[in-house]
Amino acid sequence: MSLPASPGGSRNIVSAPSTKIARQARIRALLSTRAVRSQAELAGLLAGEGIQVTQGTLSRDLLDLGATRVRGGDGAHVYALRGDEELAGISREPDAEALDARLLRLCGELLVAAEASANLVVLHTPPGAANFLAQSIDHSVIPAVLGTIAGDDTVMVITRAADGGADVAARFLEWADGV
Repeated sequence: MSLPASPGGSRNIVSAPSTKIARQARIRALLSTRAVRSQAELAGLLAGEGIQVTQGTLSRDLLDLGATRVRGGDGAHVYALRGDEELAGISREPDAEALDARLLRLCGELLVAAEASANLVVLHTPPGAANFLAQSIDHSVIPAVLGTIAGDDTVMVITRAADGGADVAARFLEWADGV
């Protein structure tokens, strides 16, 4: 579609609003239709559409959208949204370095204690940090974890196995100790 020229000879540019929701919608569309290998590449694609974004904002957007780096059909690591793996021929093999590095760092910084009972793990954090840790756990690919529920300073982790709590609690404690 060609836009009419304005009286000064330049073209009017129609764009999406510059809101967080509109920006994240464009990111979702880009990741769903093409293999994006890096944040720099994604920032370039957005800039080509007139959307300027800082690296920090882009990182938060990817986290909000649940985007993770996964191995693409050609073996290269690409960003994908949960549920889009089959469309792009992507294997859901986690990129341990990209996914776990952040969670490992957060466990070292935020985890105060971990206790288990049956398939439940209770993680204690400093006040106000539980939701941040829970979100990181939910966005990571840990096969033994079904999901989390967060309060102010407590995260409840639900494991898939009926007796998986002790093993998962031990794993979190190892990560907190840097093992």
